[in-house]
Formats: sequence, structure tokens, C-alpha cells
Amino acid sequence: MHLYGHPASGNVYKTQLILALTGRAYDLSPVKWGTPEIESPEFLALNPAGRVPVLDDAGFVLPESNAQLWYLAQGTRFWPEAVKDQAQVLRWLFWEQYSHEPYLAVIRYLRHYGAPGPETERRIAERTPGAEAALRLLEQHLAGRDWLVGDGCTIADLALYAYTHVAHEAGLPLDGHPAVRAWLARVEALPGFVPLAAYETAA
Repeated sequence: MHLYGHPASGNVYKTQLILALTGRAYDLSPVKWGTPEIESPEFLALNPAGRVPVLDDAGFVLPESNAQLWYLAQGTRFWPEAVKDQAQVLRWLFWEQYSHEPYLAVIRYLRHYGAPGPETERRIAERTPGAEAALRLLEQHLAGRDWLVGDGCTIADLALYAYTHVAHEAGLPLDGHPAVRAWLARVEALPGFVPLAAYETAA
């Protein structure tokens, strides 16, 4: 397998994490957002949207991190057998992309790479209530349970772990979210777990 994307990106990390947890070997091409490489005809042939991550499994090319999670989870313990549990996993994957990642990930990016000034601060302030609401909902759901769906870790947990565990890099510490912090620790204790690359090298 070949993965395209920068390892300090949370979306790329989701795919790296499930590859590690399931013991799959892969090669990584560190393609960065906003560089000529990602706008090249070669990369756009893989993903016309010009976004990472992109997974190439022996010629089967799949963009979108959560689609990659689903694909790589088939036949593993990270994709539940019960249809209702599968539906709940999908619910969290959709929620992550619509109500979680657009706030936490964007704020994190802006705090590291946004041009200093009032416009960046305005954009951060605009997204902060959404990020705080997402963290509150996670805390509420995880209170009294170990995992988001069922009795074990699924790709719903992996998808939401990626940007939740670096919420402090978005200026959103998790001190007031004990259930979330305990859940993060459970993900980190999984056999084969690998950490996210340092953001200093991200794009």
C-alpha cells in the first residue's frame, strides 16, 4: 500500500493509525497541502480534488480519510458485525467530518500557520464555539462508557481521536473533559498504537 499525505495531518494520521493497529506495511509520500506537488497532473490523476490523504492499494485508489478507515477496517475488530453498530459507527464518522474536524482541525491549523493579525483571530473566534460544542458532546457521550460504539474500539474512535487528542494545539485544553481524556488514554493503550508526528513539520 502507498499513502500520500503529510504525517502531521490529523486526517492522514487516521489512516496511518489503522494501518499500524492492523499490522499492515505501507509506504508514505509526504505530500503537503498548498505545494506544487499536490497540484501536479500526477497527483490530480489520483485525486482530482487535490487533497490528501490518498491511499493506493495495488492500483485501487481511494481518497478521503474516513473512507480509507472503512476500507481498511473490513475483516478486523475495528468494524463491528452488527448492522446497528455499523450504522452508529457511520453516524460518528459523518459527525466527525461535519461537526468536529471543521472546527478543531481548522483552529489548530490557524494557530500554527495562520498569518498573525485580526483576520486570523476572527477566524479562530468564529470556529471556537463549534469546537467547544463538539468536545462537550463527546464528553457527554463517553461519560460511563469506554468506546463510542459498543464494547470495543472501532474506526469511529480512531477518526475522532485524531484531532481530539491535539485539541490543546487548537487552544482548547481538555482539563474539563475527564471522560474524553480517559478515552484518549484507552486508544493510546491499543497494541500497535503509533503517535501523531510533530506539527512543527506539518503543512
